[in-house]
Amino acid sequence: MNNNNATIFLSKLIGIAEILVALSMFMHKQAFIALLTAMLQDRPLLFLISIIMVIAGLAIVLCHNIWSGRALPVVVTLFGWAIMIKGLLSLFFAPEMIISALGTLHFEEYFYLYAAAPLILGLYLAYGGFRSSLPSSARSRR
Repeated sequence: MNNNNATIFLSKLIGIAEILVALSMFMHKQAFIALLTAMLQDRPLLFLISIIMVIAGLAIVLCHNIWSGRALPVVVTLFGWAIMIKGLLSLFFAPEMIISALGTLHFEEYFYLYAAAPLILGLYLAYGGFRSSLPSSARSRR
């Protein structure tokens, strides 16, 4: 898969996933907060999710480590690095530290602001991915 195809695929995949997660966050605030709290209190589950995040982030970084050119490939690369680093932090720091950080960030108080971030990222990536997959003649008519 060449870099442009990888960018288009990952933009669509990450974009749609982020949109769906953000929409579910908006619809189920209390359930999401309860899930996050339960996950942070269940060390084996947190460990498993952290490993999955490291693997997912590493997969993106290894196949798509692009730091120049248009913004879309750079955002995909940044997403991969962010997921990998977040997974590593979750692996190596105690859940109490993560809970403390969420408290410092006023996660529950600013929940909808934090839910808007993946929605905006998802909309940007999905739009960029689907727009890039159009034939150049169709893009130029827009």
